[in-house]
Amino acid sequence: MSKFTEYIGGQFGDPHGFVGKVCCIIMNVINKRMYLKVVDEVRLSGGEKLLDIGYGNGYLLQKLYKKAKAELYGIDISEDMKTQAENRCKNAKSDGRLFLRVGDCCDLPYDDEMFSAVTSVNTVYFWSDTVKGLSEIRRTLKTGGSFYNIVYTKEFLDKLSYTKKGFRKFSPEELTELGRKSGFDNIEVRDIIKGKSFAVIYTK
Repeated sequence: MSKFTEYIGGQFGDPHGFVGKVCCIIMNVINKRMYLKVVDEVRLSGGEKLLDIGYGNGYLLQKLYKKAKAELYGIDISEDMKTQAENRCKNAKSDGRLFLRVGDCCDLPYDDEMFSAVTSVNTVYFWSDTVKGLSEIRRTLKTGGSFYNIVYTKEFLDKLSYTKKGFRKFSPEELTELGRKSGFDNIEVRDIIKGKSFAVIYTK
């Protein structure tokens, strides 16, 4: 793998600077079906709280803002993305419904049972500790709340040149088992595009 390809792969995990901005725009396009799956699945009413892990440039949060009157929280490891997401979601911010932070999903700075829903699109590959991250999500979910984990299949990711290093790839069975180790008993897997992408829905 070339240094350039490795650099691009790193930008998908931690987008920053001009290249990170471009990578996020590309992700918004190629991941569109995945984002729409989340918007279709999540059911929230006014006053409820949702957390988006790895919010990037705020593309998904903007769509969720238009759908529901919920409070929208987000955590991302990139300071650059926080700025971009706040600019994109300025209406939600001015309404007092957007709360973004820079941080790590394996150490969430939120109270127990705070969120009715948690979402993540293509971030689990980069978590330092998958079980710890899932455990933290479960801790912050309300009883009856769900975590919508949207990912590409191993087979699809293996076809991409920039995923050879820095990406931890998962099968549905592996993500189900990791969820059980984290305390989730109710886990459902749904195809988004068969053989290419799927959703794992963990309900507390």
